[in-house]
Amino acid sequence: MKRYFTLPPRDRSPAIAIPPFHAVPVRLRADGWTPLRQAEFIGHLAETRSVAQAARCVSMARESAYRLRTRAGSEGFVAAWDAALARTGTRRGQEQLLAALDAARAALRPSPKVTLRQLEWRVDTGVWKVILHAGRYAGVRRKPDNSALFALLARTRHADEWATG
Repeated sequence: MKRYFTLPPRDRSPAIAIPPFHAVPVRLRADGWTPLRQAEFIGHLAETRSVAQAARCVSMARESAYRLRTRAGSEGFVAAWDAALARTGTRRGQEQLLAALDAARAALRPSPKVTLRQLEWRVDTGVWKVILHAGRYAGVRRKPDNSALFALLARTRHADEWATG
């Protein structure tokens, strides 16, 4: 009679999902933090869990990644960064992940205090979603930000009505 031994279940922490985010508004340069490079950085960060290594993967410096994190309009990027580094195996890590997901949802909502320039940036760059497959970085997907477009249209319509009076 054959005996089949079962392997003990692996201690796997649940896979994380990086929340969609807006790219940090920066001056567009070929060698700078483009929106695509920001999204790829978050993907590599989720895979490697090392800021220095993720920055190297996108040909940028670790110090410039931390500077990008502190810029105005980086709330969604910071939330995606925090979600990428959250450890879901511990209670504290799960709390950090939930806090990052709440911050990401809040950053996606258009605020009435957003300037027209920021709305134009959001319409131009869209919303970035990092795709992970089995905990490995698989790519990014850009989706148009319709809510920013509608907010921009509403503001310009109100400005036209006010000007014509």
